Amino acid sequence: MITSRRLSLPLWTERYAAPLAPITAAEMRARGWDYVDVVFVTGDAYVDHPSFAMAILARVLEAAGFRVGMLSQPDWHSCEPWRTFGKPRLFFAISAGNMDSMINHYTANKKVRNDDAYSPGGKIGLRPDRATLPYCHRAREAYPGVPIIAGGVEASLRRLAHYDYWSDTVRRSILLDCKADLLVYGMGEQVIVDIARRLAAGETVRDLRDLRGVAYALGAKESEELTRSLGEGNSSSNLANAVLLPSFEQVSQDKGAFVEATRLIHLNTNPHNAKTLIQFHDRQAVVVNPPSLPLTEQQMDRIYDLPYTRRPHPSYREPIPAHEMIKDSVTIMRGCFGGCTFCSITAHQGRIIQSRSQESVLGEVRKMAADPEFKGIVSDVGGPTANMYQMTCTRPEVEARCKRLSCVHPTICKLLGTDHGPLIQLLKRAREEPGIRKVLVASGIRMDLAQLSPEYLQELSAHHVGGHLKVAPEHTDRTVLGLMKKPENDNFESFAREFKKASQQAGKPKQYLVPYYIASHPGSDLHAMIDLALFLKRNGYRPDQVQDFIPAPFDIATCMYYTGIDPFTGQQVYVAKGLRDRKMQRALMQFFKPENYFEVRKALEAAGRTDLIGNGCDALIPAQPPREALAARMQRANQTVRGDYVHQVPTPGRKKGYRPGRKSAGRRPRR
Repeated sequence: MITSRRLSLPLWTERYAAPLAPITAAEMRARGWDYVDVVFVTGDAYVDHPSFAMAILARVLEAAGFRVGMLSQPDWHSCEPWRTFGKPRLFFAISAGNMDSMINHYTANKKVRNDDAYSPGGKIGLRPDRATLPYCHRAREAYPGVPIIAGGVEASLRRLAHYDYWSDTVRRSILLDCKADLLVYGMGEQVIVDIARRLAAGETVRDLRDLRGVAYALGAKESEELTRSLGEGNSSSNLANAVLLPSFEQVSQDKGAFVEATRLIHLNTNPHNAKTLIQFHDRQAVVVNPPSLPLTEQQMDRIYDLPYTRRPHPSYREPIPAHEMIKDSVTIMRGCFGGCTFCSITAHQGRIIQSRSQESVLGEVRKMAADPEFKGIVSDVGGPTANMYQMTCTRPEVEARCKRLSCVHPTICKLLGTDHGPLIQLLKRAREEPGIRKVLVASGIRMDLAQLSPEYLQELSAHHVGGHLKVAPEHTDRTVLGLMKKPENDNFESFAREFKKASQQAGKPKQYLVPYYIASHPGSDLHAMIDLALFLKRNGYRPDQVQDFIPAPFDIATCMYYTGIDPFTGQQVYVAKGLRDRKMQRALMQFFKPENYFEVRKALEAAGRTDLIGNGCDALIPAQPPREALAARMQRANQTVRGDYVHQVPTPGRKKGYRPGRKSAGRRPRR
């Protein structure tokens, strides 16, 4: 049978992996099941690799004894796909996917992207905008009364009132729009298993409100009782010590209130001391419990040692770009204590580093080496930041009270353990495994930490760089870097010198750095971008890719973008909001491209820096536009005016067009 072929595994996989979660009723029956406990709904293609959330969550649930059906990229125009497996015994688990669906769909200029890395063949349109909402609504329509648990990046970052870049409004908590019974934020392996076990034991969704890492909406009556108890100072209430945030009505009308809400939210992200947060939306309250506690090494090992096939579901006929990129990578840790204000990793995974044991990582490497399709190159050994492996606070009692948002800004905390020894040992052991030709570090490193360990830098340069190393200095302007919580540019320059020296000593003088920069970040004006362009020219850097700042929900930098205020200093911040300003900042970073000539010229003239136009040493562009620049401008102009601008309405029964007052579509004969 076709179904049984889908469920069978290659010989090498049968030794290490277990069957995939069923995606059809036929596959469910082939597993010998007549029902599932949990239907997992995701906006991504189903890839059974531990870099994909749906794979991890499905595996941990199955390891706990539950049956999981996978509903991947369902057609949301009706609820029929939600009935694929019948009524789930416990709940629907809803996720928009590994990314916020709006960031997945649109560029920084709000244009539709040309591809979707998490879909077969990169095809777009396989998930809706704000996917969490219709997915939850269809689940409710399909089986009223079945609990709905929302989660994933989109739900996590929108759990409270937030600024939405695409509508340019402050939107209320996604809980109130998607109507989920419970929202799980952050990394959800522990929570989702607890939810399944407690529902299976006969508890209700309301009983689950005591769990860490969840948010829920109170009904109108419950909200009234909460308002009364808070007003009376009733200490017996389990929410008596919660932090009351400015309401949705306040933050949507007063930017000062939005700033204060952002400050309070981010001061309560350390799971060891965070308090419950309450935010009223009209008469209804949204409650966010403290974050889940970080996973121990043993818990991390159990999750990543589960029997993944490391492959997409065999029903896909086209490759999935995101899987192609990470299929030979190994995750060794999660979390990030960098606290960059424009990044959602710390907000989602937490700032406390959670690492796997060396034996667990090496076990995964051995499984990869046993795969006949593996080419012997581990494409990446890392995580959000590759060189934070096993770095923790040396004083746990201090960490339990700490409210600091970054352990490395403005300076590296003296209590932070920065020993690269365990990572160096892991890399050495990994590259010595049979069947392994090379082990690369491709996920980017923290330069200020790497410079504390000359031995790590030497090992990295000699053995783990595939020609180039990605780093993220992000900018050169001191003010902008301070707003980003990034080290000053001197740090990047000193790292570049040390990396070049280490590469030469390793006999690899052609290795080079690929620095990533951001245009239009809050605080960055034309003068700051011109300084960045000059730095790039003087140092011979020509970025192939330019990252435009996108105000993602929940980020501190997004608060700056919306309000023009730094929530932790109260100082005013310049924000480039207009499309014209953003285009000029982007062009300045790639001043060397002829097609950017006229945008760069506009920027230099607007900033009063016409001294950089001409033939001088620091000139960014020549005085006269090159031929390629003129051709590119003409091509853009042609594209602008090309196309139909009149809506053509066909007239039934008429083949030669519409002629008012005529009985026939043809011309009248001449007299």
